[in-house]
Amino acid sequence: MEKLKKRWGISSNWQLIAIILVFSVNGSFASWVAGPVTHFFGLNPETTKPYLLYILFRILLIFPIYQITLPLVGWIFGQFTFFWNFEKKMLQRMGLGRFFK
Repeated sequence: MEKLKKRWGISSNWQLIAIILVFSVNGSFASWVAGPVTHFFGLNPETTKPYLLYILFRILLIFPIYQITLPLVGWIFGQFTFFWNFEKKMLQRMGLGRFFK
């Protein structure tokens, strides 16, 4: 745990627990939201052939939902600054950093 705290620049165990909770809650939330969105586009696992197309679309949909909601869920847990900086760093590594200077 000390390694993560040092790497992320945090000082307390409570902050580390909050950050881990945000990652887990946001992942579940993004996956949950992707269900109704895929249904809105007329895709469901029973009728979409090939099934791999449904899975691919859902994964491609979960990724932006996760990125958008990560700072929001972080804000709810009082960790907005950490997740905003985390998000900017991740987007810079993907080559989208010019939008978030």
